[in-house]
Amino acid sequence: MSQPNTTWGLLEHAVERAPDAPALNTGGPPVAYASLHLSAATLATALRGRGVARGDRVALMERNTPAFLTWTFACAGAGAVLVPLNHRLAAAELRAVLADAEPGLVLAHETFRSVLSEAFEGLDAPPDVAWLGTGEGSSPMGLLPAALPGPAFLPAPCEPDDVCHLYYTSGTTGRPKGVPLTHRNVVQHALAATSELDLAGDDVWGHIAPMFHLADAWASLAITAVAGQHAFLPEFEAEAALALMTERGVTVTNLVPVMLQRMLAAAPGCGFTGGSLRLVLSGGAPIAPAAVREVLQTFGCEYVQTYGLTETSPYLTLSVLEPKHRELSEEAQLARRARTGRPFETVELEVVDGDGRPVPRDDRSVGEIVARGSTVTPGYWNRPEETAMAFRDGWFHTGDLATIDREGWLNIVDRKKDMILSGGENVYSTEIENALYEHPAVLECAAFGVPSEQWGEEVRAAVVLSACAAAGDSAGGTADALKDHCRAHLASYKVPKHIELLPELPKTGSGKISKQRLRDRSPGGAHPTS
Repeated sequence: MSQPNTTWGLLEHAVERAPDAPALNTGGPPVAYASLHLSAATLATALRGRGVARGDRVALMERNTPAFLTWTFACAGAGAVLVPLNHRLAAAELRAVLADAEPGLVLAHETFRSVLSEAFEGLDAPPDVAWLGTGEGSSPMGLLPAALPGPAFLPAPCEPDDVCHLYYTSGTTGRPKGVPLTHRNVVQHALAATSELDLAGDDVWGHIAPMFHLADAWASLAITAVAGQHAFLPEFEAEAALALMTERGVTVTNLVPVMLQRMLAAAPGCGFTGGSLRLVLSGGAPIAPAAVREVLQTFGCEYVQTYGLTETSPYLTLSVLEPKHRELSEEAQLARRARTGRPFETVELEVVDGDGRPVPRDDRSVGEIVARGSTVTPGYWNRPEETAMAFRDGWFHTGDLATIDREGWLNIVDRKKDMILSGGENVYSTEIENALYEHPAVLECAAFGVPSEQWGEEVRAAVVLSACAAAGDSAGGTADALKDHCRAHLASYKVPKHIELLPELPKTGSGKISKQRLRDRSPGGAHPTS
């Protein structure tokens, strides 16, 4: 049996090897891979009937449900480019994504009607919409085909280098930035993950992290590649996540740090001792060895720290212990598991200085992580200048700073750009500052992140009020009012947890605002160096 080279091929591969294997583990009768394949083919046929052609964008706004997984493969079968929408975004942010991606069709659960209707306002050409759900004007899967595909369904012809998925991250200017991933990117990543993590047909993946994000989306493909089971948690809540693991027999999952911390805290009260878990992965923020110890003790399973980006499908490193590491002391093993990790199977990594030369592998010299390989995006969507800046001499420049040891294991120490990783989500300080500057009371501001046990990093801001606001002559010149203003313009996870009003902001010798000094003066704000 040859290896698949398209996303639809992964599903066909699963059906060929194990048509009766359970695919969807929902608590009721299991849904076999043959049934999942038929459902996806039916919806792909419906997409074609709606006029969707190869290369057209189809946006999807849905929680973690079987529908999300089915539509992922249906879009692939129709040759469409899937654009997962972050349902935590505000209407203005969604509008910017839709304006850039220009999907001809949006598939959205009916609970998102209000925010999407607002997002559509002002678009030059609002897309067609199919509502998912059970309410008026909705159907469980959104589209009802005129005819079933039958056993002879033929997927749209796709090449491995055709774009398969289009994810959006926030740009440093606050504008959304599209990251196209090809079939080659995501399929090679899925196949590599199966070998790197020993995924197999008896694994049950817990879709707990959001499926619209690559923290979880890669596993939709990797678990399918081995004909494993998918279990779904529509909305995260710690006790519900632990119950899902117990009731569905979850063996492996990936959690963003805030989820991991909340589940660890809730586990004793729920009497959770690990259940069927064999492996928990987490990334998005550094983790302390003590936290790794708690995972091992509480969940009773292996832990692997991960590092990656949307641009890299996502994994660049894993802290999978090698046999020689298991001969080390317990403390040394914990420290190794907590590191950023060694290169993922599909990529070549270097840590380079400002001149592009590899830094010494002494675990002390700091440089920027650069990567190349089959799972790295070909460039940014409609952003030739930003693509040229990030991809130089065949290497993708991540903007993340790290050390590297003699074994080739990386450890991130800082970020070249002022990006904040809060709760597993990328937050750019410029977005927050742009929102704050829209308030008439703000004269000067800076947003930054500080370490947080709960969130990985916590978003904070410092503001200098205008003279009128400082004198009380202008409304809204309070920290609470500024937070309310941010909530009206930004997703909730981007709103600063604390806003400090200062008479002036610290400056560097060149007159620029010194965010490092703001971090250092904030309670708990000194960033760790390892």
